Amino acid sequence: MKALHLLLILGSVISIVSTDNESMVVAGGLIITTSVVLVSVVIYFTTQPEPLRTFNPAGLKSDLGQALFGQHIVSDVVLKAVSSFMADSNPNKPLVLSFHGTAGTGKNHVSKIIARNLYTKGENSKHVHTFIYDNQDPNAYSVWLKQFIHTSVENFPRSTFIFDEMDKMQPQVIDVIKPFLDYNAHVNGVSFHKAIFIFLSNTGGKVIADLALDFWREGRKREEIKMHSRDLEIMISESISKNEKSGFWHSSLIEHHLIDHFIPFLPLELRHVRQCVLAEMYYLNKTLDAHLADKVARDMPFFPKIHRVFAEKGCKSVRQKLALYVDE
Repeated sequence: MKALHLLLILGSVISIVSTDNESMVVAGGLIITTSVVLVSVVIYFTTQPEPLRTFNPAGLKSDLGQALFGQHIVSDVVLKAVSSFMADSNPNKPLVLSFHGTAGTGKNHVSKIIARNLYTKGENSKHVHTFIYDNQDPNAYSVWLKQFIHTSVENFPRSTFIFDEMDKMQPQVIDVIKPFLDYNAHVNGVSFHKAIFIFLSNTGGKVIADLALDFWREGRKREEIKMHSRDLEIMISESISKNEKSGFWHSSLIEHHLIDHFIPFLPLELRHVRQCVLAEMYYLNKTLDAHLADKVARDMPFFPKIHRVFAEKGCKSVRQKLALYVDE
């Protein structure tokens, strides 16, 4: 019988290392041993839960305003959604957010901002769990994922789960998450109402970029784009549910309306990339140089090719690009 051995911690999950005979998730503290046929679970807890921060909506608003560039829709929806959820002492379901947009527009960044406003150790908290699915055996991964989520919430109801590159995840793996997201869901005696699930995906990015380009061609400001503009949220939902290459395709999450908000991340303009470069200078303790920031930003690829309106990679690789200029 082929066995699957998993070693992990209540904290960030990095990856599963596979061999011909077994797979291993390395992260420590919690040991789950499973078999493809029989499942046995042995759990060891070595540390006490970390305390939550006292949630302050004004703090989240400030962080979004100062550290997020060009994403007015994201700032507005995330602030309202998270603030309302944290103010509710007895929510009727977990908070489920789905972030969509092209690369480098801030999806991971916003996830970290949320974590920093909820936990004393921010995104490094052991109650913030990040998953990146990398073509592991979907059956074995589903068994492990279901147990991991259940155990995490059982021991800390305010846990946060971040699923990166959701578009690469198999539908059957996504469907394992469904019972935890439903209204009034209790799974094996555990309530998931206070947990947060965040999905990150490039799927829907083209729909969002096309709408942003339409507004630009019409001479309208990007700030005029709203969640309801030309049924943007509906278009995102439809684009990912009909995309056969997306993990959401044939997944029951959309069919059962379990995602609270499909949040669009707009493609970034030159001015936003310039802000990212300045932020990197500050982070690296470099002298803030607006001229250099402009030079680095302009060296990034933009689309459409002729007009160079939006950055193809957003702020991704800004730090690496900046490194080429700092000694000049």
